Amino acid sequence: MVRDLCAATITFLKKKLLSQEFISRHKQNLADFTRKRSLPFHILFTFLINLIKSSLQNELAMFFKQIHHTDIPQRKVTASALSQARHKLKHQAFIELNHETTKHFYDTYSPKTWHGFHLIAIDGSTVKVPQNSTCKEYFGTLPVRQAEPRALARVSHCFDVLNHITRDALIDSLHIGERDFVVRHCAHLTPKDLILLDRGYPAYWLFRFLREKGIHFCARLSIGKWNIAKQFLTSGLSQQNIQLDPIADSQEKCRELSLSLKPIQLRLIRIHLEGAQEPIVLITTLTDSDFYPYELFHDLYFQRWPIEENYKVLKCRIEIENFSGKSVETVLQDFHANIFMRNITAILAFPVHSHIEMDAQEKELDYKINWTQALAKMRNCGIVLFFRKHILSLIKKLHKLFIENNSAIRKGRKFPRNVQPRKKIFAFPYKPIS
Repeated sequence: MVRDLCAATITFLKKKLLSQEFISRHKQNLADFTRKRSLPFHILFTFLINLIKSSLQNELAMFFKQIHHTDIPQRKVTASALSQARHKLKHQAFIELNHETTKHFYDTYSPKTWHGFHLIAIDGSTVKVPQNSTCKEYFGTLPVRQAEPRALARVSHCFDVLNHITRDALIDSLHIGERDFVVRHCAHLTPKDLILLDRGYPAYWLFRFLREKGIHFCARLSIGKWNIAKQFLTSGLSQQNIQLDPIADSQEKCRELSLSLKPIQLRLIRIHLEGAQEPIVLITTLTDSDFYPYELFHDLYFQRWPIEENYKVLKCRIEIENFSGKSVETVLQDFHANIFMRNITAILAFPVHSHIEMDAQEKELDYKINWTQALAKMRNCGIVLFFRKHILSLIKKLHKLFIENNSAIRKGRKFPRNVQPRKKIFAFPYKPIS
């Protein structure tokens, strides 16, 4: 049963967290996590992935209530002790275990694919980080009219849109370009992946880099910036195979990365959108029109939409900007801990998709998992999986909750883009109670 696979995933994670080899790699000093404390490595790690939102003292009380099965929250550990303990932990622990977990998922489960490819969307954004000198120096700032420059970090996600798995996530300086993040993501990509990119990413040097890695892509071209896109639209063709040559800027970047300057064989695709003033132009490495006919590409490009939804989940539901501390290391820990818990939720929810689809066969609309509700159920409940010996019954209850809390898919609905959304700013001294 797939439920047994979920239990095996949790067992795999527990074994890694208790491994002395793993602990040794991710503690700051040799003497760290050697004494018997209230916050040993595995408990500290599990606490930090629990989607922390409120005051640390309240979070600690609720955490220990869950794992010790007490009737009311008790003060087992102080916020000060937590602060001292997390100074011993490297944020790379969350990154490594996330990569190990995603590899385990692809090796063990039967993930959804598109014509044999894993569909991987890559997109970037920015997040507000604490307003202090160390964060401003590490992440960078953005000038604000009539106010102090705002400390911001740039983030990038490499997201499996069919399986809702974050293959890789990065948070770094605001001044690093999004294309450079793609290069870093490629360490965790394979020729079995098909990358979906939006208009800001296309560049000869990046396309050349992906091809030399054996990675296929489909990207949207900005018509105003690419002459080949303008010429293609003028031709009236619906598709065309081309050779892409490097311009001067790309030649310099190619030499920097030791990439070839040979022309790249690519294919242009024209897509007509209902109600749009002009069509969009896609550029792809899938040049064989027999294997990949023109009709596939309209739906293919819009398969990237789940990464946009994932950013909404991360920013509005998980509240990744609601950091539990002010130091750079705390920001890195919180960011990667939240990504890890988002992935654990997606993996545990994986068997539920087929149940929801089967139940929807007798209904007018299709349905999908409500990720807001799924993450809400995982908070304070998901962590219990790491402390119980027999977890199949708990996984069954979680699956029941995931199935009961689903959302209808209403196809064809369109809403105007809110170009100036009201952004919530989290005040560190005024944490909510839940």
